[in-house]
Formats: sequence, C-alpha cells, structure tokens
Amino acid sequence: MPPKIKRRHVLKNSALLGTGLWIVGGSGCAGPPKRPSIKRKSPSEKLNIAYIGCGGRGHANLRSTRGENIVALCDVDDERAAKVFENYPKLPKFKDFRVMLDKVKDIDAVVVSTADHTHAAASVMAMKMGKHVYCEKPLTPTIYEARIMAKVAEQTGVATQMGNQGHSHDGARRSVEMIRAGAIGPIREVHAWSDRPKGWWPQGVDRPKETPPVPDHLAWDLWLGPRPKRPYHSDYLPFKWRGWWEFGSGALGDMACHILDIFFWALEPGAPTSVQAEVSDRHIETAPVWEIIHWQFPARKNMPPVKLTWYDGGKQPPQELIHGQKMVGNGSLFIGDHGTLYVPDAYGGRSILLPKDKYVNYVAPMPTIPNSPGHHAEWIRACKTGNPTGSHFGYSGPMTETVLLGCIAARVKDGPIEWDPVSMRVTNVPAGNLFVRPPTYRKGWTL
Repeated sequence: MPPKIKRRHVLKNSALLGTGLWIVGGSGCAGPPKRPSIKRKSPSEKLNIAYIGCGGRGHANLRSTRGENIVALCDVDDERAAKVFENYPKLPKFKDFRVMLDKVKDIDAVVVSTADHTHAAASVMAMKMGKHVYCEKPLTPTIYEARIMAKVAEQTGVATQMGNQGHSHDGARRSVEMIRAGAIGPIREVHAWSDRPKGWWPQGVDRPKETPPVPDHLAWDLWLGPRPKRPYHSDYLPFKWRGWWEFGSGALGDMACHILDIFFWALEPGAPTSVQAEVSDRHIETAPVWEIIHWQFPARKNMPPVKLTWYDGGKQPPQELIHGQKMVGNGSLFIGDHGTLYVPDAYGGRSILLPKDKYVNYVAPMPTIPNSPGHHAEWIRACKTGNPTGSHFGYSGPMTETVLLGCIAARVKDGPIEWDPVSMRVTNVPAGNLFVRPPTYRKGWTL
C-alpha cells in the first residue's frame, strides 16, 4: 500500500496542477512555496543516493555514481533488477518508490531510471522532499508533466540533471562554440535523424487482445503507476514500452533529447510557432513506423527564423546536403548561409565542417564553455555545491516540451499545429490538446 497522503499535500498538488498557468522562467501563482530543507554536503563527503529503477539504464546510472553511498534500491521487476540486487544484498529494497521515499530518511538524492510515464511522479515527489534528482530522458511523455518537472525544480532549488549524457561531451561544446562564432554563418535550416525504432522496439501496432498472466517477478500494477489500468502483455516490456503513447513517446522522444541537444543549446530557439508531421500511418496506441516532423521557430536575438526537420524509422535528409559524406544512422546537419556543420553522432561527440575544402585552414574559436567532469559527476558536484548542471530541468524541460510537440503533430490528422506556450495549448487543432496532458492519474498517484 502507498504511504498515507496528507490533506495539505493534496491541496498543494491541486494548486500546482492549475490549468495552463505555468511558464518556464516565470510563475503562474502568487509566489513560490517555501523551499524544503535541502541537504548539502562538502565536496569531500559522499551523497546518499537511492535508485528508482535498477535494470537497463538504471544499472548503467548506478555504475556511474557508485563512488557515492548507495543507500536504497527500488524496482518493480525482480528479474530486471536481479544483477543489482545481487551486488548489494544488504541494502533495503522496495517495489514502490513512494514507500522507499517515505521510509528511508537519509536519502540526499535519487536517480530515476524507470519507464518514462513514471518519471514525473517519482521525480516530483523526491524534489518536494528536498532531494536532488537525476532523471532519464526524455523527462516525461507529456508536455504538462515536463512543465511541472521544470517548475518544481525551480521552486525547490534542488540539483537536477536529465540523462542526455552527450550534453557533457567536449565535442558537443566545441560544436556549440563554432555555431555561436559564426563558422557557417546564420542558420536557417537544421536536419536531424535517428535509425530508431526499426530493430529496437515495435511501433505502428495496435493494443494486444491476449491477456496472459502477469509474471511472478513483476509488480504490474506498480509498473503502470499513475496510468490507467490495462491487462499485462509482453508487448509492453521490457523496453518495448517506448513505442506506446501512454508510456513513452516513440523514436522521437527517445532520441531527440540526445540528437537535438546542440540545436537547442547553440540556437536557443525557444518555443516553435508551428509543427507539422508526415507519418507512415496513425495508430491510436503507438507511434508511427516512420515520421518526418517539421518545426518552425521565429527570429530571436540576432538570429533568423529557423526550420528544424526530424526523420526516423529509416527516413533521412537528402543525401546532397551532406557533401559526399557517409550518412550515419543518427546525426544532425546545420545548414548555414556560408557552410554546413555535420554531427555524425547521436551524442554530439564530434562534428565536421562542410564542404571540407572550404574549411581546410579553419581555426576553431577559443573554448568558452568549460568542460564537464562527466554527466553524472557534474550532477553530483551540483548536489554538493549548488552550482547548476548543464542539462538541469530548467533547460531540459523546455527542450522536452518542444520534442513532444512533434509527437502531438504525429498523432493528429490536421496540421500544421500552432502552439501557444503561455496557455500551453494547441490553438488551431483542438484534438491536439488531448495529448498535452497525461491521462488522469490514478488514486494514490500525484504530482
């Protein structure tokens, strides 16, 4: 059973869940709530970290933070978490993160590596308790939950980091610096693509009709978390949940927070004015087999309007844009007035200026963005010092929102959709607003 929810928490959450009032960088309420007491430690002390989700990415995140104190483990699937549970036999283990956060009193920080649909519930609860949060990407599968995540992080002042680890790579920093220095001139067009989902997880399918028994090792109702009840099926997990709209956000949600990071970092596009999608077909339950998404962003600062196009499921930009280079499975292209920057890597590890003969004698600008000690190390340092991380929720939340607008465009038949970030509404296609918020949270689950 989940811990008892006090009435004052219900009222506080109800206020936070007000309609369309949250603006990133601003506030739609009378004033921020009183911040919880945040645990700070000196750099020489170790954090007490609890892990919500221990299989898959959870195991990788634990390995990257194991220099700190590991104090509690939580996973709904004993089989997926078996290796981690075996490695730490003396640690307290839980299936319900709400129970863990309620019972284990010495937690300084949490790492959330669950399926996307439980990111918000786990992260918001932890942040409101004054605990620092590292959360896997994308932050959430809905814009509303991403908006809440960013707002609660701002209000509580805890250290946060989204798991788009390429943001801490030196190569991404150098690409951002070249773009900002004008190496390819003003940028009006960007293309990005991924080889997902083909060969990774199914998309373009309908809900299974069979109702097999729930495996003994899985707490299915807890895996569903805040989402509506549905029968268990192996079509959902492990990992295959990414293609299902109720749990994930398809290939776009999975990979764009990596591949588009340099775009958001260097060009600071803000919210798009419109988004349009070309898709293989539309299914109520799952993302399409392939999609091509177009975002239009307005002029800002001293930069011109820019069009961003995303491709997945085997689709890619025109080959002629890449000046004879090999088109890799995941990458991005920045088309400037004077040249092209090609990033042949999902995580921004390196980039190529094109055409090559034009840039033979090019001298890169002096570095202006400090190198990171590593994505997880950067977050741990932030937990202890209070200095912000590179992909804190105030940055990664709005990026996630823009990515998810592409998912909404892929789900509606009429387009392009037009977006008002202040009211958090699709203004021209009412059907699009059905996907801005998640399904109603089940009893016992809150933001």
